[in-house]
Amino acid sequence: MVVVAAVDRSGGERIVEEGRKTADAHGLPLHVVHTISEADFRDLERASYDTSGKSLDMAQIESLAETIAEEAVTEAGVEAEEVVGLVGKPSQRVLEYADDVDADYVVVGGRKRSSVGKVLFGSVTQSILLNAECPVITVMEE
Repeated sequence: MVVVAAVDRSGGERIVEEGRKTADAHGLPLHVVHTISEADFRDLERASYDTSGKSLDMAQIESLAETIAEEAVTEAGVEAEEVVGLVGKPSQRVLEYADDVDADYVVVGGRKRSSVGKVLFGSVTQSILLNAECPVITVMEE
């Protein structure tokens, strides 16, 4: 039983802060995850090969994703019991991870509001909202 905070490359600090508050309120550990998409994985692999003649392997890309998650934790100034880097389709990997750790809550970021005040979600957030088997907390951008 945990709280999973899924961070993007930007705005992760607020997601981690909300994840920590939720975890503390329920006496649960906080896990922070970042997922590098398959397309970004291929781009990084290609760029690495072009500059060094060697391609990055999956473990190196997962380590990069973990570093991005760690940066969000550091920027938030809180502690997380687990920081994890994943590779794959972001919504799918976050949901799989949440299921694997029996998450009580998933915390994600929301995009913005339209000119008429309607909340707009990115496709990853929307997929997590629609498919999670636990409550999802959405932290909107400022």
